[in-house]
Amino acid sequence: METLVRIAEGLGRFSSRFVPSAFAIAVLLSLLTMGLALGWAGASPEQVLGAWGGGFWELLPFSMQMALVMFTGYLLALTSPVRTLLERLAGLAKSPRGAVALMAGVSMGLAYINWGLSLVASAMLVRFVARRQPDVDYRLLVACAYFGLGATWHAGLSASAPLLVATPGHFLEKQLGIIPINLTLFSAFNLGLTVAVVAGLAVLAWALHPKPEATVKVEPAVLEKLGDFVPPERPTERSVAVWLDHAWLLNVIFGVLGLAWFARHLALNGGWRALNLNVVNFLFLTLAVLLHLTPARLLKASEEAGSVLHGIVLQFPLYAGIYGIFKATGLTDRIGELFVSLSTRETFPAIVYLYSGVVNYFVPSGGSKWAIEAPYLLNAASSLGVAPEKVVLAYAWGDMATDLIQPFWALPLLTVARLEFKDILGFLLLAFLLYLPFVTLAFFLFG
Repeated sequence: METLVRIAEGLGRFSSRFVPSAFAIAVLLSLLTMGLALGWAGASPEQVLGAWGGGFWELLPFSMQMALVMFTGYLLALTSPVRTLLERLAGLAKSPRGAVALMAGVSMGLAYINWGLSLVASAMLVRFVARRQPDVDYRLLVACAYFGLGATWHAGLSASAPLLVATPGHFLEKQLGIIPINLTLFSAFNLGLTVAVVAGLAVLAWALHPKPEATVKVEPAVLEKLGDFVPPERPTERSVAVWLDHAWLLNVIFGVLGLAWFARHLALNGGWRALNLNVVNFLFLTLAVLLHLTPARLLKASEEAGSVLHGIVLQFPLYAGIYGIFKATGLTDRIGELFVSLSTRETFPAIVYLYSGVVNYFVPSGGSKWAIEAPYLLNAASSLGVAPEKVVLAYAWGDMATDLIQPFWALPLLTVARLEFKDILGFLLLAFLLYLPFVTLAFFLFG
């Protein structure tokens, strides 16, 4: 255990000294992708430049969805009922080690249900656990809040690729047909691997907590910023405008209408399977409006919630530019050809897992790049005699594996926590170095 802590601390010192900000990482990845497209994919400089600039705005709808995930989730966390719930959940931890294990378990459990919910709720829970357990290592606590995005989301109920191929009318239906989720998400292999990973990372979180003398605690200034939301006072002036802004009527009407639409949407579209980013954002916004009770309180909370969006607005376009290069220059095909050339029928699932992880580090798309990669991977699987559901699962697990060491999805969490990615990277690197070979072996033996 002490050896693991020393390794994590060593990786932390390395990352603190040599790993730049998340924005700098995005720029460096952009330059590396351009170089690969020029030197390996054989694209011309003009083609690469055009693909980069043209792709810059391809993820605008997704960027807005992510901004709303963070914004609406933050709004919801500032309501009295949710704050009380998070306080009680944070109170379950009775020690610093228990706090990080709790955070890891909550993050991975929520990500299994819905990755957007995990991203928001874990970020919000950090502030309550840090206040309840001020002696916890704050870097490790925030790192554990990120575990769900790298370990369970694409094996769970919001998994993009498995849910897509299970949906009638998907773009590969003529080639694949419908692959029901009992062959992917609810297969014995996927469920067993998920349980093993969750248990392993929760134990690792507990084991990684440094001794008290080596613990890096949350700074008082940061803890103060994580304090309770103070609602606005009602003005003494009496007018219709003041009454409307401080009355519950409009919020309740909006909330009831929103909940009615949400219930109707689920009833008409297959229940929980109808959940997606837009529906989750709609629900979060509806609940936030309802639980804040008055327009004035909601507006003041929105000012604080808006303060966590700058990382998304600044950096997501850079990753969209990288996505454009991969999409337009054939770079994805070249990487795929390399991995497939190393494959046999027995090793193909493990190779797909590693391949998907490599591409995901450059294009952390949340599964949307499946449309680019699937035709090539499935053709190769067919020629090797590998069942398509195995390819879907291998792709899904690889797509989330490198999220552990990619700052893209961590930006909202880091903004709320007031940390840099390099502050938590040491712990994440160690988790990744243990997690990656374990899952690779699982796909090699049982995939």
